[in-house]
Amino acid sequence: MDARLVGAVEAKTHFSALLDEVAQGGEVLICRRGAPVARLVPAGRAEGAQVVEAIAALRKQREGLRLGVNWRELRDAGRW
Repeated sequence: MDARLVGAVEAKTHFSALLDEVAQGGEVLICRRGAPVARLVPAGRAEGAQVVEAIAALRKQREGLRLGVNWRELRDAGRW
């Protein structure tokens, strides 16, 4: 989902409306002079939770994958 871009002054003026938007699942990116400084997301969608979910998904994807060679052989291949 794309975040709605809002300037800092507009965010201050319409904060209550932005909170209502976020409560309905939206995301708001607050900018100051065109540079992002903050993101409003629903409380259940905190970035920490997303990172944990992403790591778990990568680990599950990785299960059963093998190089087909011993890692020590790869490590030592360039040694004399």
